[in-house]
Amino acid sequence: MSLSVEGYGGLILIGLMAIVTLITRFGGVLVMSFIPISPRVESFINAMSGSVLIAILVPIAVEGDTGARLALVATAVVMLVVKRPMPAIAAGIATAAGWRFLFG
Repeated sequence: MSLSVEGYGGLILIGLMAIVTLITRFGGVLVMSFIPISPRVESFINAMSGSVLIAILVPIAVEGDTGARLALVATAVVMLVVKRPMPAIAAGIATAAGWRFLFG
């Protein structure tokens, strides 16, 4: 199946992605409304967010270019020093953009 992005295709695609996102968000809340939050469930939820983050970052570190790897390092260093996510994200974006501007 393919959807042309000419005309209204792009808007339709964005709308479909928004609907799928809303369904998964509301579905997660609905499912969790039936599950009592015990210490075991809470630790699972906390560990799950870290595992999702690792699942996103490892392919970038392994298969990404030098700009992506430097952005990961810059983000990690700033996060460890400042302990605030927004400056760390900004440092990662600036590092990747700077590397690609200069060498890409």
